[in-house]
Amino acid sequence: MKKLVKLVRLNNLIYNANRDPAIYRRVPQKPFRIQALLEGNGRARAQVLVEGENKARCDQQVTLPNTFTCEFAFDTAGSRVATLIIENGQESYRQDLRLDVMEHEWVG
Repeated sequence: MKKLVKLVRLNNLIYNANRDPAIYRRVPQKPFRIQALLEGNGRARAQVLVEGENKARCDQQVTLPNTFTCEFAFDTAGSRVATLIIENGQESYRQDLRLDVMEHEWVG
């Protein structure tokens, strides 16, 4: 049986929690891009929830197999945790992603 989520990307890079988080960082108003490559048949509900917010940043119904893409930006610097949730009738998937927003671009 195939997994529901084949691969997760953050800012066009395969997400790895052990990787240096500096490569995923953004500045205010520069969007984060979360992608999930989905397998299977039927439809799935995909959403991204950011801790401390009442409303999902993205909430979509996706026909499988397909790619779910969610882009959003923050207005202020800081660290946040976003949760990617994918659900279909038989299976569900959750992944926490650390999103860091720097005050300004690196100089150098």
